[in-house]
Amino acid sequence: MGKKIISQGKTTNEAIENGLKELKVSKDMVDIKVIEEEKRSFYNILAPRVVKVELTVKEKEDLVKEKNNKEKKEKKVNTNEKEIEEATEQLNNFLGKFLKDGITYKTEVKDYEIYVDIQGENVNYLIGYRGENINAFQTILSSIANKKSSAKIRVYLDIAGYREKRQKTLEELAEKIARTVVRTGKPVTLEPMTAYERKIIHTKLQSHSKVETVSKGEEPYRKVVIKLK
Repeated sequence: MGKKIISQGKTTNEAIENGLKELKVSKDMVDIKVIEEEKRSFYNILAPRVVKVELTVKEKEDLVKEKNNKEKKEKKVNTNEKEIEEATEQLNNFLGKFLKDGITYKTEVKDYEIYVDIQGENVNYLIGYRGENINAFQTILSSIANKKSSAKIRVYLDIAGYREKRQKTLEELAEKIARTVVRTGKPVTLEPMTAYERKIIHTKLQSHSKVETVSKGEEPYRKVVIKLK
């Protein structure tokens, strides 16, 4: 059994963070159990609230097993070339009927993934505010591509170079927020983002010497938190 400690704080999150700092590990490396939560009654309403949690460092074997399971889940993508070819044909049929005159598109398969690129004048309506429409459109294309597939086929959509511009904007945002976190010592939670955009933030700061990033929340409101290591 791994090292075990009991930590406390005014809230469950604070108790966990205090324990993680003492153990010098990240949250995914421990098992957490709330063992005591002192609730204030009418007679001790002014007394500080105390929450105690038990943190147990996971065994190396368990961490390796979790990592392998996660990688297997993430890598479960379709490698059936025939199915991918059929999915691409379905996308071409749909796009040919859906897009207006003057708007062109190109589909390309790279490493078993389908990339769709749309170009033309007045395509901003397909992008939408902060990419809301392009993300929704990508979801539709993904549904079409996966309608008859035996495993997930990934579809990536770009319109008029929006993804590259958005990536640059997010990378600059990540650097700016990281400087703020280092200066103030306080974590910053970003607005909800897609998995694609969260990955840009994580990748940009993964080698940062002073801050780290974690995701929290459920889709479609999952957010990135940038905090001190």
